[in-house]
Amino acid sequence: MKYHDSIQDAEKILAISVKQLRLWNLPISPFNYTISYEYARKKNAPLTKAIDQHIASGKALDNFIIEELYQQYILGQSSFRDELISDVEGVLSAVELNNSHSSQTLDNFVDTLDANIGNIQSADKKRSSTAILSLRKASKKLKQQQAILNKQLQASKTLTTQLKSELAETRKEIYLDPLTKFYNRKAMSKHLDTWLNDDPHKSVAAIVINIDHFSQFNQRFGPLISDVLLSKIANKVGSYVDDSGLSIRSGGDEFIILLPDLETTIANEIATKISQGVEKLRFVSSKSGIRLPKMTVTVGVGQFKVAEEANTIIKKARKLLNFSSTNPNQALAY
Repeated sequence: MKYHDSIQDAEKILAISVKQLRLWNLPISPFNYTISYEYARKKNAPLTKAIDQHIASGKALDNFIIEELYQQYILGQSSFRDELISDVEGVLSAVELNNSHSSQTLDNFVDTLDANIGNIQSADKKRSSTAILSLRKASKKLKQQQAILNKQLQASKTLTTQLKSELAETRKEIYLDPLTKFYNRKAMSKHLDTWLNDDPHKSVAAIVINIDHFSQFNQRFGPLISDVLLSKIANKVGSYVDDSGLSIRSGGDEFIILLPDLETTIANEIATKISQGVEKLRFVSSKSGIRLPKMTVTVGVGQFKVAEEANTIIKKARKLLNFSSTNPNQALAY
């Protein structure tokens, strides 16, 4: 048990936690209760700050946000696993480099040895011939040993490739949303740091996308159908983003697309295509054959500096949704 509260304190916090869940309009489930209890204790400052910021943005807490908070602030896996992966990748890269250098060194040695055997001179032809023969035998033996070493290096390279593949899968667990395959907030922060290191003055165009009336759809048709629909909408949104852009699931029914060094006029064009593309989607239940309601999205476009934190950009980006409804041909710059 991770908590060390007294029975009386635990009972008080329990009552507060249940009341808090009702205020958040969330059912009492293990994840929800854990987050609520931790929030009520007021001893996990990063968690409390994250929840307060989310509520202040006007967005409701949902299952997606709760699970994200649980992974980041209760399990505490993100920073440790991220650092571990970076360390292991560094070691693997060093091993590969050393293997390459070792193999090249041996190649050079053998080539040099072969090239200089013919330069051996001696007044005694018999001794010279014997020396040359001895060197050739040594060269042949070294080549044989080199062939064995190369096989070992190749086997090591194969294992390294397999391990890197496993690390890539682990990285997906940390950085990708499993439902939409979009990046999560941690990945967003990571990319912002990378862009900041490359160019402190770099700016990014941001397209924020919110699925209209998704909570009502979820209540009407249930989470299973809602998840399928959400995944298909995300797939459509992602089809308009090339490799230079970053697609992020920033909320249960919200996405943010970051496009570095892109003019807002072009970002506006992409946002319009996304909106039109989603509106053209048609959904039919595979079980009942019932045609599901047509879905629409609200989009907003803004310009940001990469020096800003991910949560700050998300908070400001959400304001774009209201701004875009009254100013469809303009973009906000921060």
